[in-house]
Amino acid sequence: MDSRELTLTRDCDAIQIPSGFPITLPVGTSVIITQSLGGTYTVATQAGLARIDEKDADALGVDPAQFKTEKQSVEGSLEEAVWNQLKTVFDPEIPVNVVDLGLIYDCAVEKENDQTVVRVKMTLTAPGCGMGPTIAADARQKVLTLEGIDEATVDLVWDPPWNQSMISEAGRMKLGLV
Repeated sequence: MDSRELTLTRDCDAIQIPSGFPITLPVGTSVIITQSLGGTYTVATQAGLARIDEKDADALGVDPAQFKTEKQSVEGSLEEAVWNQLKTVFDPEIPVNVVDLGLIYDCAVEKENDQTVVRVKMTLTAPGCGMGPTIAADARQKVLTLEGIDEATVDLVWDPPWNQSMISEAGRMKLGLV
């Protein structure tokens, strides 16, 4: 995705970064896409940064039909598929997925009453990040797209506190830390 200036073609729901507050960007707003990862778009506006979900991609001139809404088939283990889905979740300010950032502390795939349930424990780079609930909801939604998953929960936890040593080698390379 290039960083050219675009004009929204309709009113568009968004999430203000870093507060996490829902906002509406009005038709005609000029934006620059600064990040397009995991089906979401981080845009710069005159009022600051905002995150636009894939459901509103048409307001940016992106064809929303390109996004899958049906369940994705799973090849290999379900646990491996869940981890791969979590790698498609991004903090809107950081171009590294939540797994490589070291934000996922635990991921369990369990059977409960004939249902397959996924329980994820994740943290954030900073406890005060207003985007936490949005990122957790993204993670839950991505996991639920997998065939065979009936329910998923993503809990934000703060112990142990996150630090940069938790970033994977791939994440460090992407961030230019190695």
